[in-house]
Amino acid sequence: MEHLKGLNEAQKEAVLCTKGPLLVLAGAGAGKTRVITHRILQIVREGAAPEQILAITFTNKAAGEMRERTLNLLERFQGETLNQGSPRFRLNSGPFVSTFHSLGLTIIKENFRSFGFKRTPAVYDRADSLRIVKEALKAMGTDEIEPRAVLATLSRHKGDDISLDEFAANAEYSRDRLIAAVWQKYQKALSEDQALDFDDLLVRAVALLRREPSVRETLRARWPYLHIDEYQDTNKIQAEMAEMLVGEEKHICAVGDIDQTIYGWRGAQIANILSFEKKFPGGRTILLEENYRSTKTILAAANDVITKNVFRREKNLFTKNRDGEQLSLYQAFDEVDEAHFVARKIGEMVAEGAAPENFAVLYRANFQSRAIEEALLAAEVPYQVIGTRFFERREVKDALSFVRAALYETPPDVARVINIPARGIGKVTLAKVLAGREETLPASTRAKVAQFRALLMTIKEAAERLPPSALIRLVMVESGMEALYKQDKIEGAERLENVRELVNLAGRYDTLGETNLERTEKFLEAAALASDQDEIKEERNAVRLMTVHASKGLEFPYVFITGLEEGLFPYEREGDDAADKEEERRLMYVALTRAEKKIFLSFASYRTVFGSKNPTLPSQFLSDISDNLLLYEAPERIGKTIYLD
Repeated sequence: MEHLKGLNEAQKEAVLCTKGPLLVLAGAGAGKTRVITHRILQIVREGAAPEQILAITFTNKAAGEMRERTLNLLERFQGETLNQGSPRFRLNSGPFVSTFHSLGLTIIKENFRSFGFKRTPAVYDRADSLRIVKEALKAMGTDEIEPRAVLATLSRHKGDDISLDEFAANAEYSRDRLIAAVWQKYQKALSEDQALDFDDLLVRAVALLRREPSVRETLRARWPYLHIDEYQDTNKIQAEMAEMLVGEEKHICAVGDIDQTIYGWRGAQIANILSFEKKFPGGRTILLEENYRSTKTILAAANDVITKNVFRREKNLFTKNRDGEQLSLYQAFDEVDEAHFVARKIGEMVAEGAAPENFAVLYRANFQSRAIEEALLAAEVPYQVIGTRFFERREVKDALSFVRAALYETPPDVARVINIPARGIGKVTLAKVLAGREETLPASTRAKVAQFRALLMTIKEAAERLPPSALIRLVMVESGMEALYKQDKIEGAERLENVRELVNLAGRYDTLGETNLERTEKFLEAAALASDQDEIKEERNAVRLMTVHASKGLEFPYVFITGLEEGLFPYEREGDDAADKEEERRLMYVALTRAEKKIFLSFASYRTVFGSKNPTLPSQFLSDISDNLLLYEAPERIGKTIYLD
């Protein structure tokens, strides 16, 4: 059994269990992808054709990697037979490895006439969808809700298998009734364009499977063996799609980790993996608990944290790796001190021979990256932000553009903010405004432009009398951005946090210059220079900065987990319930299990929010970790702090 060499006993058991339902609960770093690929090989060795196997995962990258690994494995062992004389196989084509959305599109393309399409439908990406939503809001003459918030609401409800009619029938509040009206226009526009959006690829495919038994049976016959990776991340519509593709023999293998369910906010339902054995009775459940990534000390800390959760299956990660170093814990004075600690430690280890790419700095919210970026820049440590850089975030660019438009009337900045929030100023009007031909506009349109001009004048006059931090606060209120983000229940809170962080940064320039206008100009110059560090993005051997969510599936020798304070990590929102609190704990578990050799934990005693330095409490996660696993780091300098009110 050459193909089983190198697998541990639990992995072998999962690979050899090829018939009936199988749930594989794979801990972090336990080799789940290896199990899936070797299990596919085992099924083929037992006589199935490779093309009879379907494997579903969540991202195109993950699907591509799994496809490549599977094909390499099949090519390596093709031509071999089992002892009991199963036929040899030749690799003419491989398994169908796909994302849920790609699978939905495949089903729709094969049956497009069943949907009333005259041709294979076009697929709109998020930018296309956002454009349609904006046009629908414009047609309705309203700017009461942010287009991205509408699109996020539509996506969430489609994933929960809630139709437009159901949503509209249960719309109690004016905001929901407005979204329902936009949804109706949105779907009408898609239909007229013979197009579907990402969520429709799942919704429409599942609808077809429900109403057409012949389509179900055709697909079940084509793919009698089904594998689903990251099963804990499935939402309602994805789980139903998978269930309807399972044939009478129920050859389904679901692989996932309850302790890594961290996408509840976008529709993932932990109940799917918890109820697998009820949906598919008579199957087996195998735990993969041996971790090949981390040290014993790191796993002990991760187990300390996750065992506090109630909604989980008992699982205890272990490893044969060395004990490893204790987790370092640093109590910073504030976010600047914390960032300097991160930069100092990385700088010291890089000087000793570690490569910058071996380090990851994780944080709970995007706004935390700004102080860390500044510290790494000052220390001349190359870094790369995974995700959007602070000064490239839309809300930050919008706030800065308001100030530049008011002070300098720069056309790009005027064009950027003239419709933030929406004022009903179209492209033709904008072109005339930028060309200085406002007198040719209709009276009603001139009034809208005059209102915008008055706002810019208010900001310009305020720049003369207010320091930069107060000016940004004024921009947020007077422009309507603050009210807009408070209405956005999906992304608004984080956007507000990012602008508050911009206020904190502007505060550093409140005394740098003789006049307020000079101070604001210095701030704008600094922001422009900071946002022009594009060459760092191209740096491959660089420290990675990212949110904990973005780190899932990755691993690094050295990991910094920052901002471990109550209210930040765990993050607290109004109305959080027990499930939300458990998801925050799972997020901490994910953060800890990204590390191979060493973890650095940090929290700030004070964190500046919206220009005010506020005291914090250490995260409850820190008290969960056994004290013998922690090494308390001393600050670089110990001095006396005097507070002046």
